[in-house]
Amino acid sequence: MSSRELYFSEAIREAIAEEMRRDERVFLMGEDIAVYGGAFRVTKGLLDEFGPDRVRNTPISEASFVGMAAGAALLGSRPIVEIMFSDFVTLALDQILNHAAKYRYMYGTQVAVPMVLRLPTGGRRGYGPTHSQSLESLFLSMPGIKIACPSTPADAKGLLKTAVRDDNPVAFFENKTLYGRRGPVPSEDYTTLFGEARVVREGSDVTVVTFSRMVWEALEAADALSQDGIEIEVIDLRTLNPLDMDTVKASVEKTTRVIVAEEGPKTGGVGAELAARIVEEVYYYLDGPVKRVAALDTPVPASPVLEKATLPDWRDIVEAVHALGSKG
Repeated sequence: MSSRELYFSEAIREAIAEEMRRDERVFLMGEDIAVYGGAFRVTKGLLDEFGPDRVRNTPISEASFVGMAAGAALLGSRPIVEIMFSDFVTLALDQILNHAAKYRYMYGTQVAVPMVLRLPTGGRRGYGPTHSQSLESLFLSMPGIKIACPSTPADAKGLLKTAVRDDNPVAFFENKTLYGRRGPVPSEDYTTLFGEARVVREGSDVTVVTFSRMVWEALEAADALSQDGIEIEVIDLRTLNPLDMDTVKASVEKTTRVIVAEEGPKTGGVGAELAARIVEEVYYYLDGPVKRVAALDTPVPASPVLEKATLPDWRDIVEAVHALGSKG
C-alpha cells in the first residue's frame, strides 16, 4: 500500500473521521472535544464535518457520560469516548467494570457493547501525580475489556479502526508523548488486528517485550547495546488483551533471556503478568530470570527532575540487559 507521513495525533483523527463516515452509528463524547478539539487537539475539526449531534461535548462528569456511552452502545450506537486524561477514568470504574465489561457475559448474544474509551496516558510532561499515570494494568485485571496500546501512527490508526468495529468495550491507550511523533501511515483503508504482536527489531541475545512509548526506548537501548556487540530483539505487543504470547514465546525460545518493559509502576504491573506467563509457558528455555523495567512504585512527580528519575527509559533497559550477564 502507498503511504504518507502523519503525526500520531493526525492518524487517530483520521481513523475517527473515516469510521464516522463509514458508519453513522459512530459518534464522539468527551470534555471540550467539539469547538476546542480536545485537550490534545486530536478531535480538532471534526465538529465542522459531523456537527454537534455526533461530536458531543459533555459535562465534567466521567461517571455520567461513560455510563451514557455504555447505554448508547447497548442500544446500537458505537460511541468513542475521550477521557481528557486517562487518570480520570477511575471516576467511571463502576460503569466500566460492573456494567460495560459484564453485559455480554450476562446476556449473551442478546447485546453488544461496542464502546471505545480513548485514554491519553503516561508522564514526561510535568503534569503531576493525578495527570501522568499509566493504568494499563488496571484494565488488564478486568475480564471483558480489550486493551490496545499503539506505539506508531500506523498502528494508532489501524488499531483504533479495529476498536471502533469491535462489539466489545475497548480501552485505547494513547501515550501523550507520542502525539507529536511522525511516521508512515497507509493511504488506503486498513485495520490492524488485535492480538498480533510485531517484532520491531530482530536480535539473538535478549528479548525485550514492551508496548506504547517504551517501544521507542527499547529501540534506543538496542542501538546503544549493539555498539557493545549485544543484539536485542524488540517486540511491540500492540494489544494487551488479547495478548499474543505465541510471538513472545518464539522469541524467548530463540534468545533464552527476556526483559519486560513498561511505563507503569513495577508492582502489580503489566510486566508482572507477562513475567508470570513467560515462566509458566517457556520456563525451560530461560537461561536467567525474567527482568522487569518499570516506573518506581510512587506517584509521578510534577518536578521534571523527579519525574525523570521516577519513569523508566532506555538506560534502564541497557542496565537490565547487562544485569542478565552473557549467554552460555
